[in-house]
Amino acid sequence: MNKIISAAIMTAMLALSSSAALADAKNPKIGFSIDDLRVERWTRDRDFFIAAAEKQGAKVFVQSADASEQRQISQIENLISRGVDVLVIVPFNATVLNNTVKEAKKAGIKVLSYDRLILNADIDAYISFDNEKVGEMQAEGVTKLQPKGNYYLLGGSPTDNNAKMLREGQMKVLKPFIDKGDIKIVGQQWVKDWSATEALSIVENALTANGNKIDAIVASNDGTAGGAIQALAAQKLAGKVPVSGQDADLAAVKRVIAGTQSMTVYKPLKTIAAEAAKLAVQLARNEKPAYNSSYDNGLKKVSTVLLKPTPLTKANVNILVDDGFYTKAQLAN
Repeated sequence: MNKIISAAIMTAMLALSSSAALADAKNPKIGFSIDDLRVERWTRDRDFFIAAAEKQGAKVFVQSADASEQRQISQIENLISRGVDVLVIVPFNATVLNNTVKEAKKAGIKVLSYDRLILNADIDAYISFDNEKVGEMQAEGVTKLQPKGNYYLLGGSPTDNNAKMLREGQMKVLKPFIDKGDIKIVGQQWVKDWSATEALSIVENALTANGNKIDAIVASNDGTAGGAIQALAAQKLAGKVPVSGQDADLAAVKRVIAGTQSMTVYKPLKTIAAEAAKLAVQLARNEKPAYNSSYDNGLKKVSTVLLKPTPLTKANVNILVDDGFYTKAQLAN
C-alpha cells in the first residue's frame, strides 16, 4: 500500500517538475547584465532586447554594472540566485568572469556573451557585429581622406576584447601604408573605459608632443572620437584632421554631418538586440540556433552569430532615418 502511495506521489512530483520545466521553456527568465547603462548605446540595446524577448514570452531582468567589475560580478551572482534560465552578459572586464560563469553553469544556466567576448570561460554562445571588419572600415574611412602622414591610434578600453579585435582590423588596412612609408604612427594609446574625457587629454598631449602635426586619428568609437575632436577644435584643427568612430551615437552623427568627424560605423542595434533575444530564448528552450562563425575565447571555441556593420559617412547618413534609428528632426537639431 505504502509503495503504491509513494509511487503515486513520485509520479505527481515528476509531472509537476516537468510541467514547471515546460512553463520555464515557454516563459524563460533572462538575466541581462550590462556593462554601463550610463552609455547611450547600451540603453538602446536594453530597450530593443526587452521588447524582442517579451514578444517571445520571456521575462527580462536587467542590471547595470556602471563600469565596475566587482559590481557586475555581484549582480550576476544575484541573477543566478534569482533562478534565471539564461544569462546575457555585456562584460565590463572580459577577463574576470570565469568563476562567475562556472557558478551559472553549475546552476544549469546558459550564458550568452553579448557584443563583447567573455574570455577563458565556459560560455555557450557569443553574438556581435564583426569587430575586425569594423576596424577595417575605420582605417579605410580615414586613409581614403588622408593616405599619407602622421597617424595617431586611439584604442578602446584595455579590458574590452573588442578593442583588440578593432585594432587587428585597423592594422590590416594601415600596414601596407606603413610599410610603404606613407603613414607613420606617431603614437597609440588605449582609452580606459572608452572615456571621452580621457581621449581628450590623450589627444591634447599627442598634439603638444608632435607640434600639432597629426594628420589623422583612428578612434575606435564615437565617444573617444568626440574627445579627440574636442582637442583638435582647441587647436582649430577640427574638420581638417580625419577622425573615425563607431556606434552612430547621435552626437557623432551630427559631427559627421557637420564635417568634424569623417565617419562612424553603424551597427543596427535593433538587429543585434532582436537576434540576441532570439538566441537567448533558443538556448533556454534547448533549441539549435543558426551560428555562422566561432571564436576561440582562450578556453574553448565559442559558437558565434556575427552580424554585418555598415560604414557611415555624410553621403549615406539617411540610412539612419530610413531604419528608424533616428528621426530627421533629431539629426537636424
